[in-house]
Amino acid sequence: MTRWLSDDEMRAWLKLTGVMLKLAPTLDSQLQRDSDLTHFDYLCLAMLSESDDNRTLTMSALAQRTNASLSRLSHVITKLEKRGFVCREPSPVSRRVTLVRLDDDGWDVLVKAAPGHVETVRSLVFDGLEPDDIAALERVAGHIVDRIEASRLDSTC
Repeated sequence: MTRWLSDDEMRAWLKLTGVMLKLAPTLDSQLQRDSDLTHFDYLCLAMLSESDDNRTLTMSALAQRTNASLSRLSHVITKLEKRGFVCREPSPVSRRVTLVRLDDDGWDVLVKAAPGHVETVRSLVFDGLEPDDIAALERVAGHIVDRIEASRLDSTC
């Protein structure tokens, strides 16, 4: 039997759908215009820059931090490698592990892109929210991401 959405759930769902459909292209447009990066390119560079290990992460760790599949990440890292922003290298610990390192040119493009991107995120998402709203947004978004991840794990068994 279908569990139809209540009126409140439908209104919330339509708002969330609007966010999903409008936020990503808006962030992509700003980053493309100002830095010739996609939002996902930027996210990869940013996660590498925040690594405690010399701006280096394994592909698996980077995929987890960016909420991406290894396949999608591999394509983007190849593109960023061709632009001289990152380099891939085998792990000295295991031949099965690939490391990705943020190069100096990648760092430079990230440093130049960050202020405009952060201002766009702040103006679109956080301006006008109270601290309780931000905590609720984190909690709800985390819940949704966890449910999506759990459903992916269930479907692979």
